[in-house]
Amino acid sequence: MSERAAPFYCPYCGDEDLRPSEAGHGAWECAACNRAFQLKFLGLLARGLKPTDRAGDPL
Repeated sequence: MSERAAPFYCPYCGDEDLRPSEAGHGAWECAACNRAFQLKFLGLLARGLKPTDRAGDPL
């Protein structure tokens, strides 16, 4: 995942009018609902991906 990846929608109201915040790395401001939030990628889960059959059910 890129360190510069940006959110496309506000997680609270769904609007697209997002701007980088001065609060720090990964912080964003939504102009529509006037909220500030921060996103952070934590990592991959230890169990990894599970194979599925053609119907989409886990094997």
